[in-house]
Amino acid sequence: MTTKLMGTPVQRVEDQRFLRGHGRYVDDVAVDERTLHAAVVRSPHAHARIVDIDVSAVLDLEGVHAVWTYDDLAGLATPMAEPLPLLIPHPALTHGRTQYALARAEVNYVGEAVAFVVADDRYVAEDAVGLVRVDYEVLPPVVGIDRARAADHLVHDDVPGNVGARMEQKTGDVEAALAAAPHRLQLDLTVERSACMPMEGRGTVARWDPDTHRLQVWSSTQTSTGVRAAVAVKLGLDLGQVDVITPDVGGGFGVKINHPWPEELLVPLAARTLGRTVKFTEDRREHFISSAHERGQVQHIEVGFDDEGRLLALDVEFWHDHGAYTPYGLIVPIITSTQLLGPYKPQVYRVRFESLYTNTVIVTPYRGAGRPQGCYAMERTMDAIADFLDRDRAEVRAANFIQPDEFPFDQGLVFQDGRELEYDSGDYPASLEKLKALVGWDDFPAYQAEMAAAGRRVGIGLACYVEGTGVGPYEGAHVHIETSGKVKVATGLTTQGQGHATVFAQLVADELGVRMEDVEVVTGDTRRMPYAVGTFASRAAVMSGSAIHLAAKRAKEKALRIAAEALEVDERDLEIVDGVVSVKGSPGTSIDLGTVSVLSNPLRYAFDEASKAATQFSVGDPGRPPVAEGDEPGLEGKDFYSPERATFASGMHAVIVETDPLTAEIRILKYAVVHDCGHLINPMIVEGQIHGGVAQGVGGALYERMAYDESGQLLNASFMDFLMPYVTEIPDGIDIDHLETPSPLNPLGIKGAGEAGVIPSAAVFAAAIEDAERVALPDLTITAMPISPSELHALRQRHPQPRPHRQERS
Repeated sequence: MTTKLMGTPVQRVEDQRFLRGHGRYVDDVAVDERTLHAAVVRSPHAHARIVDIDVSAVLDLEGVHAVWTYDDLAGLATPMAEPLPLLIPHPALTHGRTQYALARAEVNYVGEAVAFVVADDRYVAEDAVGLVRVDYEVLPPVVGIDRARAADHLVHDDVPGNVGARMEQKTGDVEAALAAAPHRLQLDLTVERSACMPMEGRGTVARWDPDTHRLQVWSSTQTSTGVRAAVAVKLGLDLGQVDVITPDVGGGFGVKINHPWPEELLVPLAARTLGRTVKFTEDRREHFISSAHERGQVQHIEVGFDDEGRLLALDVEFWHDHGAYTPYGLIVPIITSTQLLGPYKPQVYRVRFESLYTNTVIVTPYRGAGRPQGCYAMERTMDAIADFLDRDRAEVRAANFIQPDEFPFDQGLVFQDGRELEYDSGDYPASLEKLKALVGWDDFPAYQAEMAAAGRRVGIGLACYVEGTGVGPYEGAHVHIETSGKVKVATGLTTQGQGHATVFAQLVADELGVRMEDVEVVTGDTRRMPYAVGTFASRAAVMSGSAIHLAAKRAKEKALRIAAEALEVDERDLEIVDGVVSVKGSPGTSIDLGTVSVLSNPLRYAFDEASKAATQFSVGDPGRPPVAEGDEPGLEGKDFYSPERATFASGMHAVIVETDPLTAEIRILKYAVVHDCGHLINPMIVEGQIHGGVAQGVGGALYERMAYDESGQLLNASFMDFLMPYVTEIPDGIDIDHLETPSPLNPLGIKGAGEAGVIPSAAVFAAAIEDAERVALPDLTITAMPISPSELHALRQRHPQPRPHRQERS
């Protein structure tokens, strides 16, 4: 008997394949000896003019098939020599710049692609890379936000002040509101750069068929349709000539939503030019220096509030480091500027930012995508207000919450998708009460005092966030019921470990009334679903989940109609259970779903016993066409879901930490999460997403940073030097509770969950560590993240630190 699967913790169907080593990644594609391999000559300088490139030593190297520089691309009758696309233009991005597939005249970060080599294998290709001689005129680099703002030197000569964009949004007269506020504080905060670091780096394989003039591309990407469109444009092909398949992906976390990377264009070009399959697989150092980073911001906050801690005016200005180019537009700083508000409702809000060029690796979204920085700014402000007023930190937050009866709540801003920032649903007071109970908030002061008496420093922190999920413009799905009764599902977005094969199968099994094991899900293959957007912004369940639900509903409607005709009953009297269509209350009057699929396709020829039932002398009314007007052969459904605007998930985290009085080491004692993503499709997978996000958040708060020197060299471009948490640094158990306030914006009532675990990490750890240190150092304040034991030790040495500057109304 089919049981309801929505909301059930079904085991992931994809795990056995991965655990047994049967995953198939880009590097597993085209392993035959005829496959050629590519390698890239990359700039060793952060900023330099290219004076000359000498490839003569490569030309006679046995096994080399091609070596290209920008000049070779300029000679092609395609747009390959033009800059790479600026994917998301914005009116405020007045000085957007993107790089070339191969550098033209100038390089602007260490790792920028300068030349491209194709050879018999990667060993020969790397040897050839070493033989390419590039003569550079080194220019002064701009590294870090402070130097970018000073603008003593420019990253791009035609970008004044290194400012790519300035943007402001406001909801009222913030100066007047600040002047009238009983209390005012100022805070200056910084968040350093980090990066995604998926286990699998970028990779591309391409094969050109000269007979059909078609190109097949395999790419480790978060948007197969985006790569398809870019390749078609740059190579001068029709969209229908290009197929992009995304096989298994060993992690994305945002870095693989950027497209096209230079190699995603150069590899297909080489495949077509050479008539051979060509492969590029990024190595780890390349991923450090030539993919993408995120997070780096400097923030200044001024806040006015009353005696209860209510926000009367909030004025935020920040400076965002977007690296050497802006291929992904302003998405990250726009998200910071809007999602900073979290679950709160300041009476007046103004936010201004500058997005700045530096001679460092480009910045594109990394799990959280600007939200961790915004949450850090807002939650540090809340902690400062509570400290100033000597009030409970949870009470100050509660005083500012949007209330359940205020939804939908319009924050008066424009979100990253160009739509209004309107929260659709939530219950923030209920979430806070759950979190306090989960972490033991009210009992903590007694525990802290007990530990202090024993010479131990323990502290507690909490942080709240709201996450815009399920942004448009759309996703689609195709559901096809085979004559065997099996169900094939295709959706265009890609999968990087989120459990799509499981949750999407649950949705289809529920809607169609079939066994879950009879549902097969395919993602990221433009041959199966040519129209899609991609996997980012916690949108897969909301967007593709809704589209799959709608497509399955269409398939079900057709199945019931055909079955009703075959059984000569009213389709309203039918139900589908375990793949069998039967009359409700009379299971003996039934027909298998596979047989219904046979009947859905009128045949002239019979190929087996089952297909005889659909031939012209066995079925059909001679008085009407075999396929009715407006109908189609086959038992399938296709639909698209396009929302009015994003839906907003929310959550709250709390952590208890202990800091060692001597070594300043930081140990996590307890971690608690309350999360609201609407109706849960699979609670186990949602909790897995939260666990993974918390682990990444621990890394971002305590370990991970990109360390550049003043010349623009990345000093820790390896896993020997770039610190990441091991399992020993992650909390043994994460206490999780769920709140389910369904979204009214989609048919399933769901909201996204993929980025939730990482968003509040910097904020919650800063609060907890500060609380622990104040056991001994009452004025210590944490204003920069991430924080390591050595930095905490140095902060202790600078004690006492001034608290945020207080300004009383005159």
